[in-house]
Amino acid sequence: MIKFRLFCKKCSKDFDSWFASSKEYEKLKKSKLLNCPKCNSYNIKKSLMAPSIINNKKKINNLNSKKHTEIKNKLKKYKKFVENNFDYVGNNFAYEARSIHYNNKKREKGIYGNATKKEVEELSDEGIDTEIIPWVNDKEN
Repeated sequence: MIKFRLFCKKCSKDFDSWFASSKEYEKLKKSKLLNCPKCNSYNIKKSLMAPSIINNKKKINNLNSKKHTEIKNKLKKYKKFVENNFDYVGNNFAYEARSIHYNNKKREKGIYGNATKKEVEELSDEGIDTEIIPWVNDKEN
C-alpha cells in the first residue's frame, strides 16, 4: 500500500488517499475514478509529500534496554572474573599462548590479553584454543 497526498486543481483541496501501488493510482486517474471529496472534480493531481518515517530505533532501544543492561552486567562480571583469575599479557597474547602450547610452559594462571583477528585465526589453525570475550568498559553507560 502507498499513501499519496492529492490536490484538487478546481477547489484547491488537499486530501490523502491510499493505493495498492503507484500504477494503481495512475490506472484509477486514467479511468476517471478519482474525484475530489469536496467538489467532485476529476481534475486531481499528486502533490509533493514527504514520506512518513517511523523511528523504530527509539522503540527498540526502550524494549531492549533491560536486556541490554542484563547482558552488559554479565559481561562486566566475566571481565572482573578474568582480571582476578588470569594474568594479563597485553599485546603479547599470541606469543605467550604459543609458548604455553608448544613449550609445555606451565603457569599457575591462564592468560588474557590482546590479539588481532589474524593472530586468533592463526592460533586456531595451530590447534591452540582461544576465546574472544567482548570487553565492556566499566565507565560506559
